[in-house]
Amino acid sequence: MANTDKLIEGFQRFKKTYFGADNSLYAGMKEGQPAKILMVACCDSRVDPAILTDCDPGDIFTVRNVANLVPPCEDDQHHHGTSSAIEFAVKGLGVESIIVMGHANCGGIKGLWESNDLDDSQFIHRWVSIAQEAKEWVKTHHTDDSNAVQLKACEQRSVVVSLQNLMEFDFVRERVENGSLKIHGWYFDLRAGELLCYNPDKDAFEAR
Repeated sequence: MANTDKLIEGFQRFKKTYFGADNSLYAGMKEGQPAKILMVACCDSRVDPAILTDCDPGDIFTVRNVANLVPPCEDDQHHHGTSSAIEFAVKGLGVESIIVMGHANCGGIKGLWESNDLDDSQFIHRWVSIAQEAKEWVKTHHTDDSNAVQLKACEQRSVVVSLQNLMEFDFVRERVENGSLKIHGWYFDLRAGELLCYNPDKDAFEAR
């Protein structure tokens, strides 16, 4: 069984750093968070956004889910955790950028790629079917490529699908159109240790 002592020890180091002699960072955030960037990232333990970007607390508002997906805007009175986080970030915090960050070797996208049955799991496969459009795009544009290449393309294309879904939210689209909000697609290649950014003009991910 996993030992949580490491986490407690980590908290003690955190406390010493941020609540010790120099506690100015949290002292300035007692009444609210100053984040102006929303990051939609994967639950995968290898791709913590704050660690990857070397951020301090308060720098980014983060919502993490399986396969870093933004669902379509649906007003069906059901539970919508990711959508509510996006709404709060945009309307409540007034974020100026939204980043959707995918990554290599994503288990959620692999599940989407390998399964055609929404009932293969109780929750996961129905959730990742949000990116079904990405899967179909890869099958059309990467027909003769190896499975590894197709899977990577699906991981990246799912980010594009999420960017498209973001624009279905009126409060996102209006701010993008008036220039007060920008949206970005990122892809972390954990094998190569590289960050790729989506260039909509070229419809491609490029190294930064």
